[in-house]
Amino acid sequence: MAFENKVAIVTGAARGIGRACAERLAAGGAHVVVADIDADAGAAAAEGLPDGALFIDCDVGERLDIRNMVAQTVDKFGRIDILVNNAAINHKANFLDLEEEDFDRVLKVNLKGSFLVGQAVARQMVDQVEADEKPGAIVNLSSINAEATNADQLSYAVSKGGVRQLTKAMALALAPWGIRVNAVGPGTIRTDMNDAALADDGHRRRTLSRTPLGRLGEAREIAAVAAFLASEDASYITGQTVYADGGRLSLNGLVEVEED
Repeated sequence: MAFENKVAIVTGAARGIGRACAERLAAGGAHVVVADIDADAGAAAAEGLPDGALFIDCDVGERLDIRNMVAQTVDKFGRIDILVNNAAINHKANFLDLEEEDFDRVLKVNLKGSFLVGQAVARQMVDQVEADEKPGAIVNLSSINAEATNADQLSYAVSKGGVRQLTKAMALALAPWGIRVNAVGPGTIRTDMNDAALADDGHRRRTLSRTPLGRLGEAREIAAVAAFLASEDASYITGQTVYADGGRLSLNGLVEVEED
């Protein structure tokens, strides 16, 4: 299996894309650490994985939580081979109405969290390379909102644009140790974060009208891209963001939406 005996941390892995990534890596043979602030859902996600999975309660915006997560992972498994930086939140508000604390809250989780977790895990990976172990791989979760967005998603778009640039800078900084850093930029995916909006037929149809493949994405499809980027099949890829968006960013116009 592609990830046999590899050790992977997935943040925000209690549900949605994070959980799908944890399941994909575990199916490939990895020992997976499910990291999340939702203890009940996180523990349940870990229990649903093969024996050896570990749940760790971790707020990615808090340095001490991250240090504890890395320490617990290394204590149990001895190393870290893969990181999927997935934890994220959203807050919708138009620019003129966006409160400073809401802007800060989104950036703390989505961008600062990706930086703090990435830095802590990368330090462990560097130590492993210097001990003659194979280099690891880091996959960040960006978004199509890094390239195109809406007026009511300013903080989310800024954070995901930051993750795109963070990915490039991390890749350059870690290249001397052979540690690869890439990102996935999902389009509109069926997840808890999007369920409320997609329940509105008008919103769903508008989304599909901008999606050439004519359907919403599934969390497992994003997990497949993340798994590829974390695998040896992507051994010469670093600093890139792969947009899994059903063709959305390539479209200049609208497509017809079939009736339900």
